[in-house]
Amino acid sequence: MTTTVTVGDPAGFLSLVPHLMGFAPSRSLVVVPFTGGRSLGVMRVDLPGGEHDAVDRVSATVVGMVCRVAGADGLVPIVYTEERFADAAGMPHRELLDAVARRADACGLALPDALVVAADGWGSTTLEPLPPEGLPLERIDVDAAAPRDAPALRTDGVSGAELPAVSSAERARIAEALTGLHRALRILCGGPAAGDDSPAETDDPDDVAWARVDPQSLMAACALDDVPTLYEDALDWDPAALDAVPAATLLWCLARPSLRDVALVQWCSDIEGGDEALEAQRRWESGEEYPPHLAMHLWGEGAQPQPRRLVRALEVVRRLAACAPQDAQAGALAVCAWLAWALGRSTHAEVHARHALDLDPEHGLAEIVLSFVAAGHLPDWAFRAVERR
Repeated sequence: MTTTVTVGDPAGFLSLVPHLMGFAPSRSLVVVPFTGGRSLGVMRVDLPGGEHDAVDRVSATVVGMVCRVAGADGLVPIVYTEERFADAAGMPHRELLDAVARRADACGLALPDALVVAADGWGSTTLEPLPPEGLPLERIDVDAAAPRDAPALRTDGVSGAELPAVSSAERARIAEALTGLHRALRILCGGPAAGDDSPAETDDPDDVAWARVDPQSLMAACALDDVPTLYEDALDWDPAALDAVPAATLLWCLARPSLRDVALVQWCSDIEGGDEALEAQRRWESGEEYPPHLAMHLWGEGAQPQPRRLVRALEVVRRLAACAPQDAQAGALAVCAWLAWALGRSTHAEVHARHALDLDPEHGLAEIVLSFVAAGHLPDWAFRAVERR
């Protein structure tokens, strides 16, 4: 989001920051990059711990991130802490703000202000000397700064990462459709489908258990010859009213790394990109090299995706993960983690990845996303100018 703010009014600026983030931050170092007087987004990292080099490491990380933002010529760091001015004998975490200022100066970035919001007051380096208890928190009026029609602020950065609530009936429909798809694939493939660990009822094709297959499940199994169409159609689904058979088919695909990666590449590009990724996957399984320009998407490099495609995919897959049987949930959760990471929502990505690893401790994609988050690695496109509404 690009928003014009008045950096000469620190209290007004602090009133706006939670709306830039979508939640009220706590125990955080928040950095707002600027070009001129226009914000280029907002970044958040945890406050440094007690390690001897933690302050230098965190300050180097955040200034380095700002340096990657296209067009950024300045930044404003803000510390949100539960510490008190009265206990710190001055601005809490002043050492961290000074370290950020030194790094910014070395990189040629302007730093018009540095701010702290503490438990008993707030402060600004442009308003020093400050009262011992800081300036009154009442001057930060978050409600008054809310943009028109803005959604309610989340309580913290993790809020919103929880899966949507779904009914037991919706879960049952997805589970039944998934079972029907497995049966259909057994009939069409002459045995258990690849990656299908569910037990076969019988090996006798004449058995009634094989005969009772929903025709929609057979159609869905046949439609797996054209998964890019399924992935593209999914972007237009209503997450609150999933059609059980297509939803179960997508869930089945996302549990299989080769088909899942096709979905990620396609949602980063378009259906033609999905077709190309599917063909590349087939060639790779035959021993050919996987095209680097497709693999780049999975590492957060290459052409910038359209955020609305990633958002729509995340909405659908989050609902799908909430509906999935537990033994089929890890794949969808890992995809949620990757999509959240691709959108710059590292905190949400970590929540989904850890949930996936709780279910499948060796899930490859979840491990990769968690390593990205732990290293503070964001996709390259997060630092470019985003699509404007």
